[in-house]
Amino acid sequence: MAAKQTAQLIPLCHPVNLDDIQVDVLINEHGVEIQSSVATVHQTGVEMEALTACAVAALSLLTSLLAVDHSARMDDLVLLRKRGGESGDWGRQVHA
Repeated sequence: MAAKQTAQLIPLCHPVNLDDIQVDVLINEHGVEIQSSVATVHQTGVEMEALTACAVAALSLLTSLLAVDHSARMDDLVLLRKRGGESGDWGRQVHA
């Protein structure tokens, strides 16, 4: 739902018809990792929509976690990769 509301939440973002939105929550030894994938057939990027989906998912989880652990936090909201669009493909080097 957050990805669909990006244009209302983020200044200068325009509404985009989204064809696919996936949000995955992965538990690992460091905590929880949230990943989102957003796609459209239109000639525009949907990076902000994917980042918004992750941010709102993290905030939703955080509000529950803070009730039992006041040290809970969210870190590192980053774009890992994108495909297509005028600027082409791009990927961030991920260090373990």
